[in-house]
Amino acid sequence: QVQLVESGGGLVQPGGPLRLSCALSGGILRLYTMGWYRQAPGKQRELVATITTPGSTNYADSVKGRFTISRDSAQNTVYLQMNSLKPEDTAVYYCYARNTVFKVDYWGQGTQVTVSS
Repeated sequence: QVQLVESGGGLVQPGGPLRLSCALSGGILRLYTMGWYRQAPGKQRELVATITTPGSTNYADSVKGRFTISRDSAQNTVYLQMNSLKPEDTAVYYCYARNTVFKVDYWGQGTQVTVSS
């Protein structure tokens, strides 16, 4: 059973950093495209960043230059380093995984990120 467990959310001041982690269990990270999505109150869930099995990354325009997605295959974990956070980054952040062999999608439970002074 594949499971994604996020951690690292919380309250941070504008301009500050935060790092989210997503641990994958029940699967091998190198077989999955991984990503982060977010959903703010009253808004649709939107893509934040993805990293493919070869390691290519993609970012939403709103986070380019501020966020970095990375992975540690030894730890079976994907990270989202968020710098220069803005109040508009406030949302529930969800980890996403797609098995590239069987084309099955998985979601984490979400972690709240609040950017406020």
